[in-house]
Amino acid sequence: MKLFAPVLATGLALLAPFAHAEPADYIYTPEVEYGEREIDFKMGSANKSDSPREAAASIGFGYGVTPWWFTEFYVKYKQELNEGTKFDAFEWENKFQLTETGKYPVDLGFLIEIERPNDHDEGWEIKAGPLLQTEFGKWQLNGNMLFQRNYQAATPSPTRLLYQWQVKYRMSQLFEYGLQGMGDLGAWDNWAKQEDQIHLVGPAVFGKISVGPRQAIKYNAAVLFGNTKASADNTVRLQVEYEY
Repeated sequence: MKLFAPVLATGLALLAPFAHAEPADYIYTPEVEYGEREIDFKMGSANKSDSPREAAASIGFGYGVTPWWFTEFYVKYKQELNEGTKFDAFEWENKFQLTETGKYPVDLGFLIEIERPNDHDEGWEIKAGPLLQTEFGKWQLNGNMLFQRNYQAATPSPTRLLYQWQVKYRMSQLFEYGLQGMGDLGAWDNWAKQEDQIHLVGPAVFGKISVGPRQAIKYNAAVLFGNTKASADNTVRLQVEYEY
């Protein structure tokens, strides 16, 4: 990981003027590519007027183990206030494609993600839920419902209900555009008051650049704006994947 440390530090320094709790979150999709390997870099930051500055980044390696199972291991970093970049957590992400792409009106997948924070008082974070995708001509729509909970934490916490959605117009392989949204409704069985929920939405761009046989660089980036008191005022996020 020493090779990537300068890249992570530089990226976080560039984004440090912004802030939010999980600024490097991204939209999960249900597709699995059998045999594909990828190096995945994510970074993000957000700004909230009454909160300290924060940025986050992660580097991961993933592999399509079977036609229906993709697994990926991440090392996550964060930066707060004027502190330097520091290790935040290990994460193991597993995505399962439950239906053949395009066979049914809606493609279905399932996510299971396990995170071990560096601060062991936070316990183990488990995130799981269904991933949905459908298409209308050149339009692609995604919607995910995710349940998240920390186990063996110093302070007990309820299971939280998170959501994600994405609308994308596939203009060309090199450049696509659309909207992304994500949020946190609070406890899954007792939603928080509207002002205490997190809702983010904003424009996004996407693309894929072929760099050789079975090799490509994929990117997506977004600027998301909050519309509740608990939400960050704005969040900037970027994901770059090298697939081979």
